[in-house]
Amino acid sequence: MNNKSNYRQLRYHIVFHTKDSQKAINQEHARELYAYIMGYKKNKRGFLYRINGMEDHIHILCDLHPALVLADFMRDVKSNSSTWIKSVGTFHEFKGWADGYAAFTYSWKDKDMIVNYIKNQQEHHKKETFE
Repeated sequence: MNNKSNYRQLRYHIVFHTKDSQKAINQEHARELYAYIMGYKKNKRGFLYRINGMEDHIHILCDLHPALVLADFMRDVKSNSSTWIKSVGTFHEFKGWADGYAAFTYSWKDKDMIVNYIKNQQEHHKKETFE
């Protein structure tokens, strides 16, 4: 099989936390952080379907270009966003990202359900806590 006939269809639902799960992502500036991460993802090819989160974690639904390794992508997202967060000075409680992340793959038919789940994080967390 040559490279021109390769096909992949992987959507990742990624969740990562602040260091020690500190509530460091203030919601009045969270959209700026999400926009920064979206811009970074856009430069790496693939598509970011949705990003949202809470004070202590972020959810991303995206696909990755086949040449991009998930672990490398997450290392770079965390490193670059951490540098950006510290440079803007609006996330005073931010001490860094926790080690690791969770990543799940989903079928294309589940995309809208996952997008809505991520979109409605604030509402979802009013009903359930995960501590």
